[in-house]
Amino acid sequence: MPENGSRNTRTTPRLSRRLLSAAFALPLAIGGGVAVAAPASAAPAALAVVPSGPTASVTLGDSYISGEAGRWMGNSVDGSGNRTGTDRAWNGSSYDPSTVYGATAANGCDRSDVAEVTGASAVADQQINLACSGAVTTNVFRASSGGQPLKGEAPQADQLATVAAQNHVKLITLSIGGNDLGFSDVISTCVKDYLFWYSYCHGSQQSVIDSKMPAAMAGVGKSIDEIRAVMSNAGYARGDYRLVLQSYPSPIPRGSEMRYPESGWTRSDTGGCPFWDGDADWARDSMVPQISKALAQVAATKGVQFLDLSDMLQGREVCSTATQQPTAGAAPSAATSEWARFLDGGLNTTQGALQESMHPNYYGQQALGSCLTQLFARSSGNYACRNTAGQGAGGMYLAAE
Repeated sequence: MPENGSRNTRTTPRLSRRLLSAAFALPLAIGGGVAVAAPASAAPAALAVVPSGPTASVTLGDSYISGEAGRWMGNSVDGSGNRTGTDRAWNGSSYDPSTVYGATAANGCDRSDVAEVTGASAVADQQINLACSGAVTTNVFRASSGGQPLKGEAPQADQLATVAAQNHVKLITLSIGGNDLGFSDVISTCVKDYLFWYSYCHGSQQSVIDSKMPAAMAGVGKSIDEIRAVMSNAGYARGDYRLVLQSYPSPIPRGSEMRYPESGWTRSDTGGCPFWDGDADWARDSMVPQISKALAQVAATKGVQFLDLSDMLQGREVCSTATQQPTAGAAPSAATSEWARFLDGGLNTTQGALQESMHPNYYGQQALGSCLTQLFARSSGNYACRNTAGQGAGGMYLAAE
């Protein structure tokens, strides 16, 4: 167990040194009182006339809804070939991430073929994913309201305007705010404290989250206002479509639920979960619930539905005792494999992109799609998305909040 301020004198193995180097450059794209921005002042359309195109379900926001990490079916330290069956980008002779992320593999938005919106295909005729890995709230705002482009793409609300004019939008799902809170920096700090400084991160990082929370939630509120202004300008009344705000799941379990010991190097070199038990407990039971409650408050203030994902990966997290890494004799599966990507910082060889780390993977995204489908079937109310042990996406269910 570390003591804050004490220096780690252990000799760091080669693989953990790679993880440490990765932690210093970790570009994860995600993921008290709350200040919520006042509603936008856009005037409603004089006469609401919903476009007559095909019905559409649209997702906006960051990596947790764009489909980041959809390339991976569980985690394996196998550094070659299909990585014990986990790497969907392997084509038999090389790796081609575009087979999973399409054209967005080039710019890093990483909209995967199993992103949440695609798993909820029963909602509408068209599934349209406008989210981009790394997005912050200003990447959602319209350019006319201070919105900023990201990775060569226009602000997401401006993209939504085109979609809303060409389709009959039935559902809009938003995941945003995690990058405004500096979620990737929090993870990076905690990893460095495990691998090098031999100290806990949760004290300092709780202060960081607290300090950034008001501005981040104000940005989430304004994002909702921007979406509504776009839809109003396109001829939609509020009752013509559904707007859902969702939270974030914890990609790591509590310390007592880690299958690798806290000491030694298997937790980092094999599991890809280099966190102290105390920091894992804080992330799972304090930080993630705090963010979820803040987002729920924004949703309530703005009058949109809320989908709580904080417990969605329970028992399916990276290094969870309830899961296992696949082997040559045990192929990956939704029943036994992890549903989130481990910290890929140089396990033998770097397997994919570092930004995929700590996001729901192929199985996790299918599960999210199932919950979104179920939520759309309920015309009102807030719900938590949860899984059933030993089952895949078919075992997902909603619990009333």
